[in-house]
Amino acid sequence: MPDLYNAEWETWLQKWFTWLLIPAILVNAGGLLIPILEPDGALYATIAKTIARSGDFMNLRVEGKDWLDKPHFPFWITAISFRCFGINAFAYKFPALLFWAAGARYTWRMALSLYGKPVAQLATLIYVSAAHLVISNNDVRAEPYLTGLIIGSVYHFYKAARVKPGLHLIAGSLLAAGAVMTKGPFVLITIAAGFILDWTMRKEWEQFRNVRWWIAIILTVLFTLPELISLYLQFDLHPEKQVFGQRGVSGIRFFFWDSQFGRFFNTGPIKGAGDPFFYFHTLLWAFLPWSLLLYAAIIQKCRRMVDNARSGSIQSSGSIPPSVATRPSVAGDYICLGAALASFLIFSLSRFQLPHYLNILFPFFAILTAGYLSGIRRRWTQRAITIIQNVISILLPCLLLLLCWFCHFDDWLLIMIAIAILAVLPFLIFRGSKLTASIARSLWMALVVFSFVNFILYPNILQYQAGTQAGRFIGATAHPAATRPPSAAILTHATGAAATVYMLQEAPANYSFEFYCPLPVERISMNDLRVSENDPTLVFAPTAFADSLSARGYHTRNIRSFPNFHVSQLTGEFLNNQTRNSVLDSYSILSVRR
Repeated sequence: MPDLYNAEWETWLQKWFTWLLIPAILVNAGGLLIPILEPDGALYATIAKTIARSGDFMNLRVEGKDWLDKPHFPFWITAISFRCFGINAFAYKFPALLFWAAGARYTWRMALSLYGKPVAQLATLIYVSAAHLVISNNDVRAEPYLTGLIIGSVYHFYKAARVKPGLHLIAGSLLAAGAVMTKGPFVLITIAAGFILDWTMRKEWEQFRNVRWWIAIILTVLFTLPELISLYLQFDLHPEKQVFGQRGVSGIRFFFWDSQFGRFFNTGPIKGAGDPFFYFHTLLWAFLPWSLLLYAAIIQKCRRMVDNARSGSIQSSGSIPPSVATRPSVAGDYICLGAALASFLIFSLSRFQLPHYLNILFPFFAILTAGYLSGIRRRWTQRAITIIQNVISILLPCLLLLLCWFCHFDDWLLIMIAIAILAVLPFLIFRGSKLTASIARSLWMALVVFSFVNFILYPNILQYQAGTQAGRFIGATAHPAATRPPSAAILTHATGAAATVYMLQEAPANYSFEFYCPLPVERISMNDLRVSENDPTLVFAPTAFADSLSARGYHTRNIRSFPNFHVSQLTGEFLNNQTRNSVLDSYSILSVRR
């Protein structure tokens, strides 16, 4: 029975793995074509834009002020990309996509080393189709970098523990340092926790005394020195700088404590209010369409860990055939479980919680889920999972159809017809009641959903991100006169080629405008506007601020207004075509004179 079951998986994966993997990669890459979202993505892109233009890789600045929040590594990589490809959304998102792809590769290699090719193929398919990873390749922050760096470091350290360390120890330390320089030293808990659990369960106490791990710690610290030096030069060397409303702030202390552990204990300058069950229900949608399988996989893995700990049946070395990959006797079997559970527990207890924090655990989740699927032997379990995944494959397109009708996008009727056709196809292509067919349908429908998000939903709603639209409108003045809209010609006449565009300190920050605007942008108080009687000054602000400027004696002219909504926090009223206008506000490019 086990051999026949695994032969079924191997045959199916040999036939369909590449055909499912390629479109999944293309859907993830679709985020390269979409503008950068407010607020975090636009903020990070603006910081990297400042680095690329100034050549100052040591100091992180926002609005001309020192910025202390995230480490440097993603900004360095993005700034280099800007210098190679220009200042645009593609250049911002492309390096993050490469790190995500490295995460897929390392997920494959880790699963292959532990459990064999079928599990590695399944884990890779799960990884490339998990909901929040696809979203993060669109709304890019630090997580795509972290995802690739952490699973890569774990893989190389696993190899260093089982073979001659050599280059694996160096590579693991280098990737660990990259992760630390992306999110802070907290990530070392995720990297180390799985090994600690695995060595403890297998009673490999000699691993804790092995000199190679002390070398790894030293190498990781050495590779992290660029971050520490940058923080020292920007903050610790200048106690007179005011950060977080106070002077004498240590960048190195913030990096080692306040940035992550300060958030966990809620003692740092950036505070939050958390719910211990937040990530339990977040996973239900963030890891779709595999979330229920993940819960089952973790429960089964924990039960087997407890049973084996009681019986003392875990061997200290050796390996097992891939056909019984989920049986806990292979060296390293608990690495993924330990990394996932330790980090998940810390995230849940933390008072500072955001859905994208979970992304770094998705490679481990994917391997655990794939191992669970490949190890199922009971027919009733296979049937139950088949039913559940088929229900998900039916519900997802139904929700898409409802959303499309609700939003009334352009050509919404044609889009609904296309969704209906795509929803039927997997049941025609992947026929039968076998588990493999239901998994293929789930992946297919996940890709349909993400294609809808990347190519229909976001292009439509980003019309309401005023900063992006206004920045592009100003950029139109650089086009040949024959192709410029008339209003762009007015803008050119009003400002001149080297004008500065002002944003008001009294108004909310708008980083997408600062990123997309080709002219210099400066944030300034209304009372400090440098305005003359003859030459107009450009101001980008909420339209209502025109009255405030007039009350201060300025003469304003509205060059163009743009509807605005915080599109990273969608609401039913905004999505509903009939109520959308009631929740929109307006931003304008204003020509201001004395």
